[in-house]
Formats: sequence, structure tokens, C-alpha cells
Amino acid sequence: MALRWPRVLGAGAAVIVLGAAVLWYGSAPRPASAETWEGLGEPEFARGEALFWAGGCTGCHAADGAKGEEVRILSGGLALTSPFGTFHVPNISSDPEAGIGAWTLAEFGNAMTRGVGRDGEHLYPSFPYTSYVRMSPADVNDLYGYLQTLPASGNVTPPHDLPFPYNMRMALGPWKFLFFADEPRVEIASADDRIRRGQFLVEGPGHCGECHTPRNALGGLKTDLWLAGAANPEGEGRIPNITPGSRSVGSWSEADLVSYFETGFTPDYDSVGGSMVEVQQNLSHLPQEDLAAIAAYLKAVPARE
Repeated sequence: MALRWPRVLGAGAAVIVLGAAVLWYGSAPRPASAETWEGLGEPEFARGEALFWAGGCTGCHAADGAKGEEVRILSGGLALTSPFGTFHVPNISSDPEAGIGAWTLAEFGNAMTRGVGRDGEHLYPSFPYTSYVRMSPADVNDLYGYLQTLPASGNVTPPHDLPFPYNMRMALGPWKFLFFADEPRVEIASADDRIRRGQFLVEGPGHCGECHTPRNALGGLKTDLWLAGAANPEGEGRIPNITPGSRSVGSWSEADLVSYFETGFTPDYDSVGGSMVEVQQNLSHLPQEDLAAIAAYLKAVPARE
């Protein structure tokens, strides 16, 4: 019997090694193929700028309190508190050292749509690549081209401050397996081109659901409650329900929504407040047809009370 123990221990060790290998492989970052980012041609800066405003890049990456043209200096530094720790927003200006000025399109695209950093590491979903994954390679090319035209900043931002086990990026592999996909957040039967465009803007670059949809204990979105309101990720109050079932926004017409996006005033002549101020200011840069598309989509999503 004693002679069997080395065999048992050896078999057990082999199972542990094999399990660790499977876990490592399953948890490894998955960048897109190199061909994804080839042959896209010169970026269209006008489209890139529209995506820039739709994505609300200034809301996180501009300096706190920046106004006017200063919002285009994407120096980072904002501290985002969460139940998982504090995330420090990076510099994504055109500076080649402190920012992303020296990044390749592939490096930028993999960060945006795959959640993979420049060094091949998993990125935390405090950066909403879970929404940006719906952007096409052409979209990414146009956005990156536009970002490279913006001012550089040498601001060096600190690393994230996360306790164990949230500081282990390997754990993001299983998280992505559970919650990271590029399918539509909701199924909408309508073939209306406006609604389809609105769905892309809201579920993709606009990443509206990242705040307006509740999350589970692991930080994954509860998509059965899409846009039904959620706890404020900044810790105070709630982010409102913006589905047709909302007691407030639900009664607004498409024209009311478009006017709100443009002016910041509600149908009752109240004004936008809280974190929505920056969102509205960004949306006001979009063309009328995109605002109308967003409104049409918001009136078409399933109502949640």
C-alpha cells in the first residue's frame, strides 16, 4: 500500500498542473487577429469626432473641472471609487510617453474592443470595453485618428488602488467569459434604421447601460433589467430608469428626449443635473439625426418599472 502513495501523489500533482494550465489558458487575454486592424485606410476625422462625443471620452479622461476647449486635453487622473477599489483614469492624450500617442492602431483597438492592454494584460471593465466591443474596426480607426489630433498632456497618472483579490488581473479572464460579449443587449424586432442606429450608439460607444443598468455581485450587468436604473457607481443616489416604463422619462416623447439632449432642459423646464451634465454636454455635439436615433431606440426598448 505504501508503494502506491508516490503514484497517487504524482497523479494528484499532474491533475493540479493540468488544471492550472487549463485555468491559465482559459483566463488568458484574447486580442483580435492582426488582420483586423489592417487595410482600413486613412481615418475619417469627422466620424471620429462624432464617436468621441458619443463615447463621452471627456467625462472621464479630461481633467476635473475642465471647461471649453480644455475638455479635449485627455490628461486623465480622475479617481473612480467602487466596491472593488479605486480606479485611476489613464492619460489617453496624444503624448507619446504619458499618453497613447505612440500606440499602434492594433494596440488601441484591442484595448477598446477586447479589453486587452498594450502589454497584453487584461483591462478592468471600469473602462467600458464591454460596450465598445460593438464598434467596428473602421469606427476604431476613425476614433483613434481623431484622438491623435488632440493636444498632448504629460500628466502621469497613478496605478489603480485595488485590494486583493481584485488586483489579480488573471481573474478577469473568467469574468469576461461570464459577462463579455458583443451581442445586442436587447432584441428589438423593428427594422427601422433609426432604431438600429440608436441601438448602436446607446449600446456601443455611448455605453449608457454601464450606469443605467443594475449589476450583480460580480459587477456584471443584469441585462434583463436593461436601462432600468441602478445604484450610482460614484456612491450617492441612483441613476434613473430611462426605459418607457419609467415614471418620469417614460412619459417623454422622442422630441422631448432630443430637446433634452440638445439643451439640457426637461419638458417641465427643469435642468440636467449630477453626472448627466457632462453626458448631455457631450451629446449636444452630435448631429440631430443621431440624437433622434437615440431617442427612437429609448422608446423601443422593453419597459421596466
